[in-house]
Amino acid sequence: MVESLLEILRSNAKESPENMARMLGVQPGEVEEAIARLEREGVIRGWQAIINDDLVPKEHVTAVIEVRVTPEREGGFNRVAERVSRFDEVEAAYLMSGAYDLLLFVSGENLLSVARFVSEKLSTIHGVLSTATHFKLKTYKQSGVLMAKPGEDGRLVVSP
Repeated sequence: MVESLLEILRSNAKESPENMARMLGVQPGEVEEAIARLEREGVIRGWQAIINDDLVPKEHVTAVIEVRVTPEREGGFNRVAERVSRFDEVEAAYLMSGAYDLLLFVSGENLLSVARFVSEKLSTIHGVLSTATHFKLKTYKQSGVLMAKPGEDGRLVVSP
């Protein structure tokens, strides 16, 4: 039941316990207990709305930063990753395979604030070898949710 419950929560965290129970074939109390247990165990780390930032009139930028790191003898990538993750600018951090080690999603008021974060905070950390910063221009899909309204694909209608 846990995997099915998590799938329901991923698609719509506002779904009522009654509706989730009906979908899962259990009692609403069982759903509530399972959610409370998942929160206690740290499986569910928080609840957030998915926001279409392109429609919010607030000035901000999002960057994706690839970071190459020298692994430490006793901690591998963990110590550097945990240190980097504590910065307020970092919204998400992932250990990756491939050409770089960490992938960061960083938010700032403008391009200059993100550039300052990279040059003054991130690149000065012992063990950080290099960074490559990419700025988000537009969001098409986030957390499995399309940002365009249904029927609004932006293409011109072609007729014979």
